[in-house]
This record gives sequence, structure tokens and C-alpha cells, in this order.
Amino acid sequence: MVLTKDYSRNELMHYLDLAPLDIEICDVTLRDGEQTPGVVFTREEKIDIATELDAIGVEIIESGFPVVSQTEKEIVKEIANMGLNSKTCCLARSRVSDVETAIECDVDFVSIFIAMSELHLKHKYHKSYEEMFGLAMEAVQYAKDHGLGVRFAAEDGSRTDIETLKRAFLAAEDYKVNYVSIADTIGILNPSTTYYLVKEIKKVVKTPVCIHCHDDIGMATANTLAAAEAGAKQLHTTVNGIGERAGNASLEEVLVALRVQYDIDRYDTRKLTGLSKKVERYSGIKPGVTKAVIGEHAFSHESGIHVCAILEEPRTYELFSPEMVGGQRRLIVGKHTGIKALKGIVKSMGHDLSHEALCALIEKVKNSAETKYGISSERLEEMINEVKGT
Repeated sequence: MVLTKDYSRNELMHYLDLAPLDIEICDVTLRDGEQTPGVVFTREEKIDIATELDAIGVEIIESGFPVVSQTEKEIVKEIANMGLNSKTCCLARSRVSDVETAIECDVDFVSIFIAMSELHLKHKYHKSYEEMFGLAMEAVQYAKDHGLGVRFAAEDGSRTDIETLKRAFLAAEDYKVNYVSIADTIGILNPSTTYYLVKEIKKVVKTPVCIHCHDDIGMATANTLAAAEAGAKQLHTTVNGIGERAGNASLEEVLVALRVQYDIDRYDTRKLTGLSKKVERYSGIKPGVTKAVIGEHAFSHESGIHVCAILEEPRTYELFSPEMVGGQRRLIVGKHTGIKALKGIVKSMGHDLSHEALCALIEKVKNSAETKYGISSERLEEMINEVKGT
């Protein structure tokens, strides 16, 4: 077993015949994340999030959908001119007018999308594939003629006939698009089908492939990593996994997985918890307590056996250290705490109790109604003092 300073490596990866990943992150918190029902970021909040994403080392920031409003357009333009190391992009429908707006925003490239699934063509556009693709290429050509990089994105790509998808991406290559993008718009993929789909596209398309996964059945992060293994270049994420319906692939999960599983360590993961807290505050959406990497219980331990081991060597029950993601370990006293673990916790708090005092303390703990939710360190301190007093 390989133990680094901050995490354990997945040694089973050595048995897989995988080429080193060639990836970049495009974070879409400021666009897709803001499409979460009820979420609106202010100008100051968007600038703050963009600054933090840049500091982490995210290569591309999708800063918004500028045709939504004049205010949105101004914010997208301001972020594009902040002098960040990250490149900036914005979203555009397959309309020349949308591309004109993107050009005015000074972004590095524009993401021009159409849906090509029969379902969307019939019930959303009420147009044929040929009509929609023609409009898309008109917008692509206009963007290229004006010096913009272009990501050509297939909305609902995971439910589009695969031969149609190949034909569209091949034709888009003739327009010199910089990326082609597969959107799993309703989260229908699993890791196996994601891998297959990306591999099939890469058989015929030389342009870098992007993957945009939604989390409707909880597979967005796994699917994103499967796409990377299949050769996808650009991985889309949002902070805390926010986004429409069940959200998107989570930035913090993807970055930590890239380090632990694939040894990609160029991102400053120490800033992830701080950024998560900001997005929680700005969005009003609190991640679940058991949310991977940044959840309140991600580094919390109550079971006596676990706590004893953690006190001796944290890696026994922590894949990666809380410090690696800017988090904090919590040893919780409650129903499952044993006397040995309690002794270690009490000692870490600066107290040295006799065996009799420890027995009295654990009796207090076990009979306290507060064990249902875990006893806070402040309450435990009070209990210790009560035991000492008797």
C-alpha cells in the first residue's frame, strides 16, 4: 500500500492498462450552477467564485449565458477582462445574434449548442436535424470568422443516435471547431456506456472531446472519470455539484479523484472546502452532511474502533487528510464511543482522567439525550468538569 503525506493511492490502478490522462477542467458553476432553481449570483459573488476557481488552477471558467440579460453580459465581460490565468467561455444558442453577444464579452471561446436527439428535435425545436445543424454551423462559422474559439456541444448527446452524433461532430470538424462536447443532459449514462460513447466518438473525430455530466442517478463524477479514461479532454464540473435538478459532476469530487486515482496533482485542492462554503452561502444550498469531500461528516468519526485507530494513524479510516482539501477532522462522542476512544479524545482535549472518572464520564455520555446528534466538544468539556468535581 502506498501512503503519501495526504492520501492513500489506489494501487489497483496499476493493474489497468490505462494511458496517462490528458485532461483539463471547465467549471460551469457560474452558468449551469446558476441554473439551479432559485439560485442567482450577484456580480460580486461571481467575481469571487471566478477568482477562487482561478486560484485552484481550473483551466477554463464558463462565466455565464450573456444573452440572458444586460447585467449578465456585463458580468461575463468583466470576468473575461480580470486577467485570470484561466480561460473564459460563455454559452450561446445556435444563433448568430448570441455569438455577436459573446464576441462583445471578450471571452476566449463560446460554447454553441444544439440538441440532436429525436426527442428534442420533435418536442423542443419542432425542426429537422438538418435545419438545426445548419443553424448551428452558421453560428460556428460566424464565431470562427471573428476570432473566437468554439466548443460545439450536443445537448442530450447521450440520447442521440450515435451515428448521428458522429456525423455531426465530423461535419463540425470541417468548420475548425476547437472542441466537440457530449452532454449527458438527463444523467442517463453509466460509467460503461460513457466510456463506450467517448471511445466511439474518438474513433472518427480528432478534435478534443468534452464531457458534461448530470447527476440524476448519482453517477456524474464516475461518468466524468470514465470519459477521461476513454480519452475525453475537457471535464465539466460545478462546485458542490449544484445545477439543474440533481446537479452536475462535483468539482471537489473530480479533483480529489484525479489526485488519488490518477496522480494528477496540479490543482490546489486545499482551497476546495473554503470555496464550497462560499458557494453554499451564495447559493443558499447546503450540501448533504455525508457529501463526499466537503460534507459536514466527511471527516467525522464516532465509532469507538474507528476513533481509536484514527488517533493512532488517521489514514486507517480516511482516504485523504482533511488538510488536503482545507477541511477539519471531528471526533464525535456519542452512542458508539468506547472507553478507549473516549480516553484518547479526552486526552486530546488536555485532560488526564483516572479509569474511574472515565467510567463515570462514559456513563454520562451513554445516558445523555444529546447522543442522538453527537455531543459537542463544549458539552463534553462540561461533562468532564462535572466528573472531576465529583
